[in-house]
Amino acid sequence: MPGTNLTREEARERARILTVDTYDVALDLTGTGPTFASETTVRFSCAEPGASTFIDLVAPSVDSVTLNGTELDPAKVFADSRIRLDGLAAENELRVVASCAYMNTGEGLHRFVDPVDSKTYLYTQFEVADARRVFANFEQPDLKASFAFSISAPQDWQVISNSPTPDPIPSLEGNGAAVWRFAPTPRISTYITALVAGHYHAVRDSYTAADGTVVPLGVFCRASLAEFLDADNIFDVTKQGFDYFLEQFDFPYPFAKYDQLFVPEYNAGAMENAGCVTILEDYVFRSKVTDASYEVRAETILHELAHMWFGDLVTMQWWDDLWLNESFATYASIRCQAEVTRWKHAWATFGNRMKTWAYRQDQLPSTHPIFADIRDLEDVEVNFDGITYAKGASVLKQLVAYVGSDQFMAGVRTYFKRHAWGNTTLADLLTALEETSGRDLSAWSAEWLQTAGINTVRPEITVDDSGTITSFAVLQEAPEAWPTIRTHRMAIGFYNRTSEGLVRSHRVELDVSGPRTEVAELVGRARPDVVLLNDDDLTYCKIRLDEHSLAVVTSAIGEFADPLPRALCWAAAWDMTRDAEMATRDYLTLVLSGIGQEKDINIVGSLHRQLISALELYAAPEWRPTGLARLAEAALGHLRSSAPGSDHQLAWARCLATVAVTDDQIALLKGLLDGTGTVDGLAVDTDLRWALLQRLVAVGAADADAIEAERRRDDTAAGARHAAACLAARPTRAAKDEAWASVVESDTLPNATQGAVIGGFLQPDQRELLAAYTERYFEAIAGIWEQRTNEIAQMIVMGFYPSIQVSQATLDRTDAWLDAADRVPALRRLVVESRDGVARALRAQEKDRASA
Repeated sequence: MPGTNLTREEARERARILTVDTYDVALDLTGTGPTFASETTVRFSCAEPGASTFIDLVAPSVDSVTLNGTELDPAKVFADSRIRLDGLAAENELRVVASCAYMNTGEGLHRFVDPVDSKTYLYTQFEVADARRVFANFEQPDLKASFAFSISAPQDWQVISNSPTPDPIPSLEGNGAAVWRFAPTPRISTYITALVAGHYHAVRDSYTAADGTVVPLGVFCRASLAEFLDADNIFDVTKQGFDYFLEQFDFPYPFAKYDQLFVPEYNAGAMENAGCVTILEDYVFRSKVTDASYEVRAETILHELAHMWFGDLVTMQWWDDLWLNESFATYASIRCQAEVTRWKHAWATFGNRMKTWAYRQDQLPSTHPIFADIRDLEDVEVNFDGITYAKGASVLKQLVAYVGSDQFMAGVRTYFKRHAWGNTTLADLLTALEETSGRDLSAWSAEWLQTAGINTVRPEITVDDSGTITSFAVLQEAPEAWPTIRTHRMAIGFYNRTSEGLVRSHRVELDVSGPRTEVAELVGRARPDVVLLNDDDLTYCKIRLDEHSLAVVTSAIGEFADPLPRALCWAAAWDMTRDAEMATRDYLTLVLSGIGQEKDINIVGSLHRQLISALELYAAPEWRPTGLARLAEAALGHLRSSAPGSDHQLAWARCLATVAVTDDQIALLKGLLDGTGTVDGLAVDTDLRWALLQRLVAVGAADADAIEAERRRDDTAAGARHAAACLAARPTRAAKDEAWASVVESDTLPNATQGAVIGGFLQPDQRELLAAYTERYFEAIAGIWEQRTNEIAQMIVMGFYPSIQVSQATLDRTDAWLDAADRVPALRRLVVESRDGVARALRAQEKDRASA
């Protein structure tokens, strides 16, 4: 509907005539029904008295609308999530009273009741445009204002918002309720306002800056998770981030306190609400996890903290610059991790995890320039992707190398001081960087930010009989659809096998531009064991290894003494496999030859995921069982040989729990689950038990009674979700029909449970059983998109696409659906992206088949 999908042009026109001053928002959360009372008073000025505009609100009902003392008829002015406002004065006061709905989709005001103790937990999630589900507002980032919240809630609740929590005022009615009246915020955007309320467990601390400023800190989680909350570790990372960002940004922390709240059933990793960051509660680890999980959590913590300056203090004018918001926070968080935390290898993790995501996204038909053309809210909802986060951060890293690290941070400091509490565009940041670096960035911006696609670089090397290089060139190519050949600042590394491992013996840094760049400096040198383009990961591109280097890497990748070149080679091999330049069986050989020497547990986990994906999607179907058997046997071997209790042992246990197939392997999983079998040092705790059980269920070795017994053993919200996934994983038509109906034909399940059901439903072992749902998928998704909220619709459309049905028939059925003229652009994009995965898998399968 046009009223719910704000366009950029509408936002520009509204911002042209309006200046918003203050909001007073009163919410009554004391009831237990499906709605809550919301009262908003907003004061704003209009540059053109007599003009008309609208304010946004998503609500089941509107009780009253009063503009400048005049009562308006809600039935006449409220429609399609907008309240029409005519005849504005120069100065205006609008009061809106409505009944708003609690949500179970992770959007707006989400309500969750903990099955452990029946306690209630609420939190808001407003990005992109869901503050309008809680109070009436002008829902666009450039109409900043000061917000004063007044919250009525049970007196024994914690109530947290952007401003420090005041003392509650008990209700005079003696009903156990109280009112929290928060002080007005600084001028911020609607999407970073926040409210979190309920029986949260709180741990408090403070951070003292070098100038003596004290910032109160809080960490919160559900009461039933309190025993697992490692608040000290979270505070330590947070304080390291404060030290680093205050020094680098040279701008005081902008808000009065900093709370981090781990909330249930969260759709994202975290959200940068001003001074009130909400974080996925899966980061409160109730079972043993590897250090990779702690590293990812630390990056999330630092990412959101960086947003307090870049995003909250200075905010994008419109969602075109979402990439800059997210890319900067990603770049800053990784830089902070690498320089001041214990994760000194953070750039290697970034190269293997984040850039791999970017490369994948940038090769989809829907790829777009980093600076995206965001026409409306639906465009931005599907644009939280690998371009916005990972490619943008990669290009910022390259920009730092181009202008100089000190000059880059000097420009950022100028940017914060110049635009504090305002809204900006990309041009504002580039202007500041040009001033501090002395470089003209217009050509750089046009080449890197306003074009799409990824370049591939390959070495072209000739040697004489003695092994001396006689010519060396870097070849650059671009995809046909996005033919830009860019200028790259790049290093080339020479690596040789020594008693210390594969060690860099020579490095040259240069500009690579055009289809061919000769590197005369390398002529006359002895050919090394490995030639690595983009050494040190300075630029954003796909790299290829020459035949000689690839042979060495295949047999000796684990010998790299430094984690970053090793990570670059892992990423190159995976990308070659996805591009059908390396057969899946050869990728398997490469990974199994070196993964045992890989010390970085984050990369080990990534390799497990990539290898399983390759075998399930890219292997020739007739060879797939052989490849999976090789992986399962390797997983079993590494499980038994890894150091007892180590992260590597746990990672291999989870890998085996994904691919176990032989009778002996299944028997081991059963034994680990029922206690009749053990692996020295392996703690079979709650989450690992569920992983073991889901595999047993998927292969028909455990039934619904076993699932129910485990659910009773883990009678928590997480246990209920795991049980739902296991029930959906059962290899029967009845189980699949039940799972399908619970998500597609009903909208009662909470978002997290829906995600669990979808994950359990799609078992690669069950391709034949699942084939029948392809047609049902295409019959359902248009209605799903129209009827469900954006988060839920995306989850269903992407999750249920028949991605494991790798066949021409799947492509044909997808094309038939896409041929209809009335497809919503955002929905069409998701289906086109999913189709590309099947087309890519077909090409990779053919490569794998040919290699036999």
